[in-house]
Amino acid sequence: MNAVTDPIDNLQSLTSLTVLNATAALQRGYAAIKAGQTVFDLRHVLTVDSVSVSVMLAWQRAAHDAGIKLELKNLPPALQSLTKLYGVCSLLFPPDVPLEQDPTLARNPAHDEFAPVKAPETVFAKKTAVAADSANHHPH
Repeated sequence: MNAVTDPIDNLQSLTSLTVLNATAALQRGYAAIKAGQTVFDLRHVLTVDSVSVSVMLAWQRAAHDAGIKLELKNLPPALQSLTKLYGVCSLLFPPDVPLEQDPTLARNPAHDEFAPVKAPETVFAKKTAVAADSANHHPH
């Protein structure tokens, strides 16, 4: 009788990484790292929150402790934005790994909904100017 082994789960089936499934996702990642997996493909993750950054940091810590260099690939725009917002890009990704999607992959149109919104510079300039004027003309 031949033993059938499951294909390595590189987390491609993960579609959500939020507080609702963080523990399960964390355990799946730990199991994959323990099995020697070095690449997690997050292209199908559509729903994220701040917990997702903590989960990815925990995966990296576990991989580091196991002497493995873990590569997180194909992060959706919302997840990239969170890593930038929290200033943890350098902890999650080696400096030589670009964060952008792999151009050889088909684009997932569902990610467009979560793409960062770029506000016109004038909005920020006006707000900054008002704040500066208020600070300079304080009545006290």
